[in-house]
Amino acid sequence: MKERQGGFLISKIKAIGGRRFDKILQEQNIDAFNGAQGKILYVLWQGGKMSATDISKKSGLAKSTLTAMLARMREQGLVFMEENSEDKRSAIVCLTPKAAELKERYNFVTQEIENIYYKGFSDREVEQFENYLKRILKNLEAKNE
Repeated sequence: MKERQGGFLISKIKAIGGRRFDKILQEQNIDAFNGAQGKILYVLWQGGKMSATDISKKSGLAKSTLTAMLARMREQGLVFMEENSEDKRSAIVCLTPKAAELKERYNFVTQEIENIYYKGFSDREVEQFENYLKRILKNLEAKNE
């Protein structure tokens, strides 16, 4: 049987893609956040206010990692915490106006990295590829339950 390299390739793409993403941020003089924080901002831009648990689920970041990142983002003026009326033990994470203003610049950076990722791919190939990735993600999430 042929050796499969999917997991290794995904890890390598993540590492190299993350470095390239950070370089594009740097080239665009975006120093308000790093690539990892961009995942959190992206989730909040898409879904609005939410708990750290929801951000963790949607971003794939571990709660322990997320807690430290949110503290730093709070210090940077990107997020603030609001009382959770449904659960007093947890807070709701909200974007500041400063973070809201960064969305358009972040979208430019994500478009740049997307252009690099999908260079030479047809729209159909991109759609197929992303569907395969979603299936892998679903398999992983099902194993995690």
